[in-house]
Formats: sequence, C-alpha cells, structure tokens
Amino acid sequence: DTRKDFLHKLSTKIVNENQVIILEDLNVSGMVKNRKLSRAISQQGWREFRTLCEAKSEKFGREFQVISRWEPTSQVCADCGFKWGKIDLSIRSVLCVSCGTEQDRDQNASRTIEKVGVRFVET
Repeated sequence: DTRKDFLHKLSTKIVNENQVIILEDLNVSGMVKNRKLSRAISQQGWREFRTLCEAKSEKFGREFQVISRWEPTSQVCADCGFKWGKIDLSIRSVLCVSCGTEQDRDQNASRTIEKVGVRFVET
C-alpha cells in the first residue's frame, strides 16, 4: 500500500507539472534476470508507474510518449549527438571525445530521452 500511495502521488505530481511526459520503454523482464538487480527492480513498480502516468495524462489532457527500448539513449552524447557505443553499467560518468563534455550517464540518457521524445511529439 505504501508503494502504491507513493506511485499515485508521484505520477499525479509529474502529470500536473508537465505538459509532455516521455518515458523509455525498458526491457524489465530482461533486467529482472540479473540476480543482483532483480529484487530492487521488482520492488519499484515501474510498470504500475507507467500505467498511472499514461492514464492520468489522458485524464488531464497531457501528451504522453513512450520511446522505443532500442533507442540508444545511454550511447549518445546529449550535447553533440556523437555515438560512443555500449558502455558497461559500472561506468557512471562519460567524457565525450567529440565535444569534450563530461556527464553523468543517467542524466545524459534522460536528456537524450527528452530530445527523442520531443522529436516524436513534433512529428
């Protein structure tokens, strides 16, 4: 019940504060096969969060977009678009050899998700 309450409050806050909500379609079933991460991933309720965001977006007239899991969001520099390829999950910071910016892996991926999602919304 605590997790459900948290997910409801978080999804409501996100939908109320944003006109466009963009999520990345993750291969959760594949991620759960990793024994080190499976419990943490399962306890987060990602699927329920996505469902709540989608329903509330429709209810409040917000744009809801899900980008493909095959989009290389963590393999592309969000600043210049240079593709550096797959990197190990243990690497948390990336230095782009093209533009020279050093960025947190997750923040870079979120900025890339935003750019890809906005491009889909515009078309």
